[in-house]
Amino acid sequence: MSRFLFVVPPFAGHINPTLGVGRALRGLGHEVAWTGLAGGVEPLLPADCPFVAGEQTADAAEVTATLATMYERARALRGAAAFKFLWEDALLPLARAMVPEVRSAVDRFGPDVLVVDQQAFAGAIVARERHLPWATSATTSAELANPLRAMPVVDAWVRREMDQLVVDSADGVEPGADLRFSPHLIIAFTTRALVGDVDGIPEHVAFVGPSIDRDRVPVAFDLAWLDPDRPHVLVSLGTLNAQSGSRFFGVVVEALAGEALQAVVVAPPGQISTDAENILVVPAVPQLDLLAHLDAVVTHGGHNTVCESLAAGVPLVVAPIKDDQPMIADQVVAAGAGVRVKFGRVRPEQLRDAVWQALTDPALRAGAAVVQASFDGAGGAPVAAEQLADLATTRIGQP
Repeated sequence: MSRFLFVVPPFAGHINPTLGVGRALRGLGHEVAWTGLAGGVEPLLPADCPFVAGEQTADAAEVTATLATMYERARALRGAAAFKFLWEDALLPLARAMVPEVRSAVDRFGPDVLVVDQQAFAGAIVARERHLPWATSATTSAELANPLRAMPVVDAWVRREMDQLVVDSADGVEPGADLRFSPHLIIAFTTRALVGDVDGIPEHVAFVGPSIDRDRVPVAFDLAWLDPDRPHVLVSLGTLNAQSGSRFFGVVVEALAGEALQAVVVAPPGQISTDAENILVVPAVPQLDLLAHLDAVVTHGGHNTVCESLAAGVPLVVAPIKDDQPMIADQVVAAGAGVRVKFGRVRPEQLRDAVWQALTDPALRAGAAVVQASFDGAGGAPVAAEQLADLATTRIGQP
């Protein structure tokens, strides 16, 4: 038996893919636990996924307030401003706050291997400091081929910031390593069929396909509302981006009201007003259950929603907003599994055409089926667990 400690940021989209992997490891006889900022991570873990707190446990209310402020500030940012904010105001401060937490959690749990989210740099620092084998949990594929190499000035700035983070946070650890990626093993929750044949992807990337957490908190939904004689579309901008969707949701209503389809729109209460009989507005849906009844999904391009939709063979209309979403949208289009529209500028007639294309174009459904088959063949969480168990067995030396 080996011990695996998952180091994750306080973001549900980064935690959820690790849950199935942890359970699969436990099924192989290993011991697993999670760590990070207690006030941000622990509330997002189900009861069967133990959390190991550090000595400097953060207050839950304080972490929640800090995250809420961060999301509010980030909401209106796009492009370079959003990228700068992500690093300077989110990832780097998060890493500095997490290093002592992760260090003491490692002392308490005694892991043989750390499984480190690609945005939880503290885990990589502590792994190198303690000479522990570590694997990267790549919950989004956008960075695998190093898109910043096309922007050498930005790439150099990122690497300087990571080096300074190492210098400030750990003794005896040489800077120069890319904290986003382990030199031992990178677990990528996608496949080549979606990522594409791009240069620069390390050889030690294990494409395992999505690790989908099916043990979610139940959400009520009346499936009887769905008319079997009409196609069904889900419109969702994810948890963090929905508050920025007022204009887009308005376009959705204008585009789809009265059409010969049914649309389920996930939006915050009060953000949409419509009396269209074919549009149902709800604050949440049981997405995995609903996907079996869907014919298309309109999304902002969040990696989890994209992968869950394609795992069900459902074509996409992708309206990326920021961060990794434009790259994921490009991957969907290149895979022939969906179409892309401009989130901030799409007009109702353009969105209507895109939705009907996703519903009726057999080439898009065939493209989605190809990705679906690649996901089915990749193995998901059980294969990820096997890769991690192999890493523990080989016990690679100095990280």
